[in-house]
Amino acid sequence: MGARRLAGLCAGPVIGFALLLLVWKIISLRIVDIPSPESTLPAAWELFKNPFYDNGPNDLGIGWNILASLGRVALGFTLAAAVGIPLGFLIGRVQALNAVFSPVISLLRPVSPLAWLPLGLLLFQAADPAAIWAIFICSIWPMVINTADGVKRVPQDYLNVARVLNLSEWKVFTRILLPSVLPYMMTGVRLSIGTAWLVIVAAEMLTGGTGLGFWLWDEWNNLNVQNILIAVLVIGTVGLLLDLFLLALARRLDYREA
Repeated sequence: MGARRLAGLCAGPVIGFALLLLVWKIISLRIVDIPSPESTLPAAWELFKNPFYDNGPNDLGIGWNILASLGRVALGFTLAAAVGIPLGFLIGRVQALNAVFSPVISLLRPVSPLAWLPLGLLLFQAADPAAIWAIFICSIWPMVINTADGVKRVPQDYLNVARVLNLSEWKVFTRILLPSVLPYMMTGVRLSIGTAWLVIVAAEMLTGGTGLGFWLWDEWNNLNVQNILIAVLVIGTVGLLLDLFLLALARRLDYREA
C-alpha cells in the first residue's frame, strides 16, 4: 500500500475524531461540570498506567473490569450462538418450524434487554447468571433470523440437484446450505455481538460486582465525570474492536469476496 493511499484512508477517520474532540471541547467550555479533553487525558493515563491493581473487591483496576465484562459477553454470546445458529438452520429448512417459531420470535425480539433482567434474577437467584441470561436472550434473535433468512435464500435449483443425487441431509447441510448461508450467518453474529456488548453494560449497572457497567455507575455515584467519559470511550473502543474482528472474520469466510 502506497503512502498516498494510506494517507487517503486515514484522512477521514482523523477528521472525524478531530471533529469529535472539537465538539467535546466546546461543550466543556459551556458546561463547567464536563471535563475538557486535555484534562481527561492525564486521568486516562493514571487509569491505564496500572490497569490490573487489586485493592479488594470494591477497588479493582479498569483492566479487571474490562475482562469481567468480556467474560460475561463471551459466555452469553457463545450460548446464544450454540442455540441460535442451529435453530436458524432448522427454521429456514423446515416450513412447519418456521410457522411455529416465527410469530414467537417476532413477539420476543423487540423486548428491551432490561426487561429480561428481573426474570433472570428470579430464575437464577444470582447477579452473574442473570446478566449472562440477559445477553443470551437478547443476542440470540439476530443469529436465528439471519441464519434462517440465509437458508430460505439458497437457490431451489441447488436443492433440486441434491434431491436428484439423493444426497443425505448431512451432505446437503455441509455441501450446499453452510457455504451459502455463511455470509448471512456472519451478519447475524456481528449484530449479536453488538447487542451483547450493549446489554452487558446496562445489566452490570443494575447487578453490581465487577465489569465496565458497574464501574461506570460507581464513578457516577462518586461524581467522577472524567472517569465516566473514559468509561464511555473504553466501551466504544472495545465494541469497535469486537466488530472489526468479526468483520475481518466474515470477509475471510465469505466466498463471494474471495
